[in-house]
Amino acid sequence: MKQFSIKTRVRYAETDQMGVVYHGNYAQYFEMGRVEWLRNLGISYKSMEDEGIMLPVVTLTMNYKKPARYDELLTICTIFKSQTSVKIEFDYEIYNEKNELLTTGYSMLVFVDMKTGRPIAPPNYITDKLTNL
Repeated sequence: MKQFSIKTRVRYAETDQMGVVYHGNYAQYFEMGRVEWLRNLGISYKSMEDEGIMLPVVTLTMNYKKPARYDELLTICTIFKSQTSVKIEFDYEIYNEKNELLTTGYSMLVFVDMKTGRPIAPPNYITDKLTNL
């Protein structure tokens, strides 16, 4: 599945004095979507880390269209873009309850060996799942 969506409600702690989601929280929303996208595919961050593999973000961009506000139910869409020998890329879209596009984003992550800190190719079981999308 190239695209996977989750829902989350904006918590008070995620907003500023105006009840608008603080811009830094969108990175967490993207991470929530990405982790659940992988989990839906049968891949967990925990199992990768147990195998000695990290997946740090090396590029992150966001485009704000409209503000997300306190207590809104957001839909976070995570879209698999591509995977190369060591990198994986995602696009993101966040919608409110009225189905208005609030924010778009992009991230690039790199598979890294936790012991050496060097980029590595993902294990075959991950590559096989991504190839079949």
